Amino acid sequence: MKSLTLCFALLLASLLMLLLPGQDMYAQSAGRQTAAQAPVFPALDADPLARDLALRARNGAYTWQDLADIALWASGAPEYPPVSRNQKNPGPVRSYKEIIVTAAAELRDSPDLPADLRNRGEYVLTFMYEKFMKAYSLNQTRLDEIFTTGRYNCVSSAVLYTILATAVGLDVRGVMTRDHAFATVNTGTESIDVETTNRYGFDPGSRREFHDNFGTATGFAYVPARNYRDRVSISPLELASLIISNRIAELETRNRYGEAVPLAVNRAALLANRQDPVSSPFFADGEQDLLDRLFNYGSSLLKAGKETDALAWVETAAAQYPGKTPTGAPVGVRAPDIMDPRWPEFTYAALNNYFIKLIRASRFAEARDTLNRYASWLSAANSHTLDTLILDAELLRRVNALGKTEDAETLLLAIDDVRREALLPANRTEELRNFVILKEGEQLAARQGPLAAIAYTEAAITRYGQNTQLDQALRVHRQNRVAELHNSFATLFNSRDYEAAREHVQNALEAFPGNRQLQSDLSTVEQTLRRQQP
Repeated sequence: MKSLTLCFALLLASLLMLLLPGQDMYAQSAGRQTAAQAPVFPALDADPLARDLALRARNGAYTWQDLADIALWASGAPEYPPVSRNQKNPGPVRSYKEIIVTAAAELRDSPDLPADLRNRGEYVLTFMYEKFMKAYSLNQTRLDEIFTTGRYNCVSSAVLYTILATAVGLDVRGVMTRDHAFATVNTGTESIDVETTNRYGFDPGSRREFHDNFGTATGFAYVPARNYRDRVSISPLELASLIISNRIAELETRNRYGEAVPLAVNRAALLANRQDPVSSPFFADGEQDLLDRLFNYGSSLLKAGKETDALAWVETAAAQYPGKTPTGAPVGVRAPDIMDPRWPEFTYAALNNYFIKLIRASRFAEARDTLNRYASWLSAANSHTLDTLILDAELLRRVNALGKTEDAETLLLAIDDVRREALLPANRTEELRNFVILKEGEQLAARQGPLAAIAYTEAAITRYGQNTQLDQALRVHRQNRVAELHNSFATLFNSRDYEAAREHVQNALEAFPGNRQLQSDLSTVEQTLRRQQP
């Protein structure tokens, strides 16, 4: 009989629903370890500058210079732009902030800057394209890249427009849809959309004429208005935070989940002091977005087979960012029923995978100790499931050792205890118990013959009741005994000791009345005896 096996399956990060970004760049986006390999986790403390910038943004009372600082910081920009080795006589090196300040001053001091707010808004967009903007690039979300390469996307261009337009006295806000971002200018009498990814994107849907130096119309430009059915207005600060969202999405697209975590930490800190924060399925709340990034990183550890790192990540990250209660109040204590429910589920997944490895290596005590350590992170149901997994494995190991280091009666008593206390499902204890009885019956048959196996199996059926497996085993043992009796009969018959053969088969039929093989044997010997009579 083959060893009984334990059926289990790996529980991977698909349980946590890995949150991968889609095509839209601003949308939401293994070997075995040794004890000496201490994990190095992503930073979980916010950049002090993030908190400083958040304080500046309190109550929305930040200047365009503050917004420039925020956008450059969100972009991860160095203080100074790199100088091309092929560039001759680059002139004085200016910081990115100085480039923005200089551009704002140039706008303000321009004699052509319109007094009319509507025309002024269009003038700023034209200035941006003449001064900096060269080519649209879907993934180019950083503000500093506009000044070094001229490449931009909807977010970086909308942020630059907001900074410069605000610097010349315009009231500008951001707008986002499911897959796009742009800006609006409020003149006091109207709110005008600005498609910053297009040189002629001011008030899309309107026609603009071009004139020569003599005032003669020479042509026109028309940018069609897009379907903005699902749109939400966001503050300039929230618009700038989309730079970080895009950077996170780009990193996670390349499976660089660890690098995305500090960005999410800083974005959450930046948005912490907002008044009247936007509530929209399109705009990721800073804290919720951070939790998503924490789980994505943890899931990447599970997919890499680093369960001990994943468990250490729970202790490190969940202790600092447990989530919120259903009512939205901050959580200050560790308890599965009031923290983000993904933490207990993630812990369960990590423990399940880790225990499978420990069980395969027969490291049951280590599994039990680990479960005790993390029990407070689990729901009662999941804790019970893992406890059952270990108990089943421990009992299974003993069952498979039957006849070597374990005897049948000791095992049956242990299984009876487990069944009585309902520590394992009833069908599983019956399966284990049947395995012990069947294997012990086979061993008895091998050592003492079928009679011993029959007696043992009949006693087990009396003790536990009938079931298909035991009934089948008993039939096999009986058939083996009949075969044994038939072989003895054949030996006597072939030696022509017909009287002894008849007596033998008659005795056998008392034990197995009606057995066809034995009845055939009796008929054969009796016919032979009749033929021998005079």
